[in-house]
Amino acid sequence: MTPRSITGLGICSTIGTGREAFFRALADAPALAGAELKPVLSFDASKYSEAAVAEVADFDPARWLGDKGLRSLDRLTKLLVVAARLCAHDAGLKRDGAFVVGSPEQTGLVCSNAYGSLEAITELDRVAVLEDARYINPAKFPNTVANSASGYVSIWEDLRALNVAISNGNCGALDAVACADIYMASHRAETILVGGAEALSEALFLAFQRVGMLESGARVGEGAAIVALEDRERARARGARVWAEVVGCGAAFDAAEGEGAGVFHASKEAMARAIHEALADADVAASEVDLVISGVAGLRAFDAFELAGIARALGKGTPVCAPKRLLGETFGAGGAMGMAVAAAYLGGLPPREIVQGLPPSRVATVVVTAMGYYGNASAVVMRKSPD
Repeated sequence: MTPRSITGLGICSTIGTGREAFFRALADAPALAGAELKPVLSFDASKYSEAAVAEVADFDPARWLGDKGLRSLDRLTKLLVVAARLCAHDAGLKRDGAFVVGSPEQTGLVCSNAYGSLEAITELDRVAVLEDARYINPAKFPNTVANSASGYVSIWEDLRALNVAISNGNCGALDAVACADIYMASHRAETILVGGAEALSEALFLAFQRVGMLESGARVGEGAAIVALEDRERARARGARVWAEVVGCGAAFDAAEGEGAGVFHASKEAMARAIHEALADADVAASEVDLVISGVAGLRAFDAFELAGIARALGKGTPVCAPKRLLGETFGAGGAMGMAVAAAYLGGLPPREIVQGLPPSRVATVVVTAMGYYGNASAVVMRKSPD
């Protein structure tokens, strides 16, 4: 791929909202890891003993979006719109809500979510089944569509170039980077906001609890992370601050064998192939990789396969960190969260949550990985900006 500069970061996470708050929290990660779990506010968790979730605490979208027009928006949409707004301003594309660099016609969005608005879908289903379909709130029905949140981002932020929503589970946000690179190469936009979002709901928590995915210490998380991608030359020409560069992408899939293979399937082979493809795309040797930002989240079976795939592609001594221990499993937002963490470490913050290998003495080249639940895997290579 053509090297793309990351000129802005917009983040809503359990450890902080906004790039500065997020970076400060990463710098104090040990204190965060020892913090007590807070009461769940995004849904009624009183019926679940010790519901371990990673919620965006004290999230008030009105702080960034104002009070008007929020009533019909669901939590997923609010998280994504706030992250996109923060990203556009962090990149210097906007000031006080208006474009000051580029134009709406040359700014697009490619973003991911894995499960859509289960909040809205569950509410409408309950009304239809327990009451009457005539009582369904038509203002909330658009939220049930998979690309609704991304559509609202374009409306709120006046993004008039392409708008693409990707749904590929945990790998979606990294796949969005590859998709954005294709659109930029075909001159569909000068700047593309790329990332993902996921929102907590009782339905999402209950689904993973009932299949036993949370028994080994994993936490269902939520959040949104968006990065602004531009051509290196354009970023230089306008004097933009560049947090890191994305230089390669890779993806792979390994189907489960046999009818009794089960719903979930982890593949170390797919993980290794995705990393090899990303390195080849970036023209980077495995020996140049200083750190892996993994998708390890506390799901023992999947974590073991992901670590095995990383070791196969890069060697057992390559340092691997697991930011999802702090952020929770954020599904469709996970890859974008990993890219935000990579930008922080490429910028000089010391890597935390190392789960394999030793902390690196320097970080100049990073691989961000994501492992799906169905045999898919994706990887992105990021480097410190030459500027």
